[in-house]
Amino acid sequence: MSFLRNRMGLILVIVIGLALFAFIAGEVIQFGGSFFRDDATTIGVIGKEKISYDDFNQKYEKNADQAKQQFGGNMSPQIVNYIQENTWNQIVSRTILTNEMSKLNLVVGADEAKSLISGPNPHPQIVQAFTNPQTGQLDRAQLNNVLSNVSNAKDGDQMKAQWSEFVNGIIESKKAEKYVSLVTNGLYVNSLEAKDDYEAKNKLANFKYVSLDYASLPDNKVTISDDDYQEYYNENKHLFKNKQELRSFEYVAFNGAPSKEDSLAIKAQVEKLAQEFKSTNNDSLFVQVNADTKAPLTYHKKGQLDPALDSVMFNAANGFVYGPYSADGSYKIAKLIDGRTGPDSVKASHILISAAGGPEKALAKADSLKKLIEGGRSFEELAKTFSEDKGSAEKGGSLGTFGRGAMVPVFEEAAFNGSKGQLKVVTSQFGVHLIRIEDQKGSSKVVKVAVVDKQIASSRKTQDAAYGKASAFLSKVNENNFDAQAKSAGAKVIPVNDVNGLAAALPGLDNARDLVRWIFKAEQGDVSEQVFTVGNQYVVARVTQVKPEGTLSLDLVKTQIEPMVRNRVKAKQLTQKLQSALNGSTTIAQVAQKAGGKLAPAQNIVFANPVIPGLGLEYKVIGSVFGSQPGKLSKPVEGQMGVYVYSVDGFVKPAPLTNTVKEKEQIAQQLAQRSQGALFEALKDKANVKDYRAKFL
Repeated sequence: MSFLRNRMGLILVIVIGLALFAFIAGEVIQFGGSFFRDDATTIGVIGKEKISYDDFNQKYEKNADQAKQQFGGNMSPQIVNYIQENTWNQIVSRTILTNEMSKLNLVVGADEAKSLISGPNPHPQIVQAFTNPQTGQLDRAQLNNVLSNVSNAKDGDQMKAQWSEFVNGIIESKKAEKYVSLVTNGLYVNSLEAKDDYEAKNKLANFKYVSLDYASLPDNKVTISDDDYQEYYNENKHLFKNKQELRSFEYVAFNGAPSKEDSLAIKAQVEKLAQEFKSTNNDSLFVQVNADTKAPLTYHKKGQLDPALDSVMFNAANGFVYGPYSADGSYKIAKLIDGRTGPDSVKASHILISAAGGPEKALAKADSLKKLIEGGRSFEELAKTFSEDKGSAEKGGSLGTFGRGAMVPVFEEAAFNGSKGQLKVVTSQFGVHLIRIEDQKGSSKVVKVAVVDKQIASSRKTQDAAYGKASAFLSKVNENNFDAQAKSAGAKVIPVNDVNGLAAALPGLDNARDLVRWIFKAEQGDVSEQVFTVGNQYVVARVTQVKPEGTLSLDLVKTQIEPMVRNRVKAKQLTQKLQSALNGSTTIAQVAQKAGGKLAPAQNIVFANPVIPGLGLEYKVIGSVFGSQPGKLSKPVEGQMGVYVYSVDGFVKPAPLTNTVKEKEQIAQQLAQRSQGALFEALKDKANVKDYRAKFL
């Protein structure tokens, strides 16, 4: 008890400390998971702001939907990669500029915002959206009609939300314009700069030179030391700053492309289908059931079919079956359904009604609008009010004049097979269309052809054989014997250098995202633990180099800089040779003779374009020429292609600059254009942008 009384204070401190620790640990256990989950969903960090994957994905999906409309719903891995990159750049630029504008308290007031929308000189986006295509002028009536509809719409209305988003975009654009103006308006070009720029573009230099090319010294006659590498690296370290992590790897691919036997088997299958195709009474259903490509049956004019079909179908009888023939990696058969004479182009308008609330409601609404138009109501006004296709709605529903193949098949069928003035209702993947045929022009024969295709694909036997070879190679290979095992397997090792973490297409590999993901998780020297399937290729890879973000070490750039370092070592030897030739020489011709080089003239060279005809860019040489006195022999100058000695014949000065103001304006304009890109890059560097997309995409 005495022991406890004497040490009670210490014991209480320890007990309370343990209790607090337990409490904090419990909170971490309970809530820490959500913290780490938040980090696990962070696709990037811009300054102090985290960008979540969900936020990025929402913006990506919006951009992707627009691209799908443009590319017809089919997007290659390259297009997907482009959209992802574009979406990321939009987020980065908007976040950075928003933060900078907030710091400066840049705003667009209510009156200014109103002026941007409906003032005497509205924003270019307003002008673009509400320009009358017939007059080319802003349609004030249409703009006021939209503003009235938005004003009367209830909160939560889709149209009101879309308009609000459109206006917010204009306001943000105006704020960004103000921010950039603050920078560009601070740029200044003085008269001396204008004069220097004028002379750089117009002062002419005439000189003679002798050069000893680096190629004149064989590479095997030059020894590069570690000091040579280090010297070049130290002088050019700023060139080796890596903005993002890059990795290099090498791979072996075992080809699982279709064999000759696979091709013959597909051809036999299509030959059998050809017999059934001749006797079927439902061609459309036959195509849907048997074709790999479910193409709708539409009319085509000459030149729109496969070349093999174009030469036979326009002279054949209905029911004629052609094929099998090979095209686009498939065996195909084609059947002539119908041939007729039809218009070459159609002028039409439409009202698009969304089927989101159900196709029956959309069809009923289209029928109601059709009756109103037949009763005398204006098609154009109804299109502006009810059409979901905002692009054509602004033009009264007009789609202009279009040829065959420009519209979706069901729309085209209605427009080309109807008659002038007719109203038609059709349903497509976009919704229900109320079409008015304005005019039809031209007349030529068109044919409706049904095509059944079967892709020439690898059989399971072919795939298994290729995969088996890849698996056997994988079982034997390791970090140290990759090349030897590839040679033993009769396979070629293919190097791929400096891949970024978001790459989709690689040399010889069109869609290799899974492979790239592994490369950026692996360590240098690692061999893949699995066989990657990339198209018809079965791939085993090895990571050969990791270049981290930041300034790269000499070891990582040694191979890259070797040609430049070798030329620098050569330059020392060639410089000595030219220096010896200069000793006792009084003319450039004597130097050329002693050095064994060819004397060459250079006429009318300008400082702003430092090119020696027949050789290329030579910045150091031309810069040195314009700093020299005529008639004097130069010292040896180390250039891009070799080492030079020259003698200036003279300079031709331009006429005095008479319009300094115009010259200053031209330079200032160029400076302002460059400054916007430079400004954003500077802000991006300052923001310390972290890009984690490679973990998600």
